[in-house]
Amino acid sequence: MSVTATPAKVPAETGRPARAPDRHHRGIGRWIVLAVVTAGALLMLVPFVFMLLNAFKTPGQYSTDGPLSWPSEFYTQGLRTYWTQVDFPQKLWNSALIAGSVAVLAVAVSLLNAYALGIGRVRGRLWIVGAFLLANMLPQESLVYPLYYFAKEVGLYNTRLVVIIIFTVIQSAFGTYLLASVLGTFPKSLLEAAALDGSGKWTILWRVVLPNVRPTLAVLLVFFFIWTWNEFLIPLVMLIDNQTQTIPVALASLQGDRLMDAPTTNAGALISLVPAIVFFLIFQRTLSRGITVGAEK
Repeated sequence: MSVTATPAKVPAETGRPARAPDRHHRGIGRWIVLAVVTAGALLMLVPFVFMLLNAFKTPGQYSTDGPLSWPSEFYTQGLRTYWTQVDFPQKLWNSALIAGSVAVLAVAVSLLNAYALGIGRVRGRLWIVGAFLLANMLPQESLVYPLYYFAKEVGLYNTRLVVIIIFTVIQSAFGTYLLASVLGTFPKSLLEAAALDGSGKWTILWRVVLPNVRPTLAVLLVFFFIWTWNEFLIPLVMLIDNQTQTIPVALASLQGDRLMDAPTTNAGALISLVPAIVFFLIFQRTLSRGITVGAEK
């Protein structure tokens, strides 16, 4: 007696291709997040809108109608007053020189420190990195008097050089902490291969380490420039001459004890904001590429 096995039923194919997931189809949760982020971005633009409106408003209209009114005429005297009163080209040069020098020097110092800590594995590495982190957390108010005394003693008070030195040390503390963490996970195989080829420490730094961390250095360069450009307290204390002051200090000089020309102040803030925005737009692709590469690694 033979038993024939019945073949299992195979479900018939419908002939319809499988639907690919639509990347434009978003769930309700994603739409809510997008709406919240958009609302937050628009809310952050509100102060800039007020600044733009009040920069082209006459002082009389500002006093009468308040800061929320629309300008009745295109008033540009505030822009001209700020440009000539604070000598804006000189302040722009001072800010660009200080911020640019600090950005380049702080990145270089951070790289050298992090190379010694992250790859050189010096003794007490964790304690040193912790000290850099602690130094970065100190408020500037606690540093003003020691820095003021130091600048007076070495004869650098009221010079751009002392501000460059101070902010190079401050910014490199954060850069060292960040880069030391990055270089601590650097592939040892690359370092061993370079060492077997006869490369010294400097050759390994410039030929192996630097090309791999270049995106991170680009991000630090942009951040250090913007942070230094916006600094106010230390330049206010260290730079008392009109020929050495930076843009934030020049803006503060427009406001008196009992009187403030609001349209001129807003016009000055508008002009002072333009160079930072231009710098950010120029290096926006570098910044986004550096963050993306760092996330992929």
